Amino acid sequence: MPPKFKRHLNDDEVTGSVKSERRNLLEEDSDEEEDFFLRGPSGPRFGPRNDKIRHVQNQVDEVIDVMQENITKVIERGERLDDLQDKSESLSDNATAFSNRAKQLRRQMWWRGCKMKAVIALVSVILLLVTIIPIVLKYYS
Repeated sequence: MPPKFKRHLNDDEVTGSVKSERRNLLEEDSDEEEDFFLRGPSGPRFGPRNDKIRHVQNQVDEVIDVMQENITKVIERGERLDDLQDKSESLSDNATAFSNRAKQLRRQMWWRGCKMKAVIALVSVILLLVTIIPIVLKYYS
């Protein structure tokens, strides 16, 4: 699962931190050899070779941007899939609970129907006995 807190750095933050780090390193006492590695060669910075490097660097930057967008989309898709899976599990649990409750209610209603039939049968037998017993007693007396 991807981290819940994401922070995307933009180019200004990254280049700003690199520039401030260089500035801090250059302000301290350093010799010319260290300055060469931090500042680069002091020769001219133009020409066909530098244009090719700049062109390749631009292409690399574009690829990096596209890859960062793709990674962000994949992470967002993963989060959506996790949410969908959670909702699916919840729905499945609710369906199981509903099914169990429906079975329980069906049994209750069946027993209630049986009880009503037994009560009706008992009342009809009592009524039948109440009406027949006086007739039988009158006949035999």
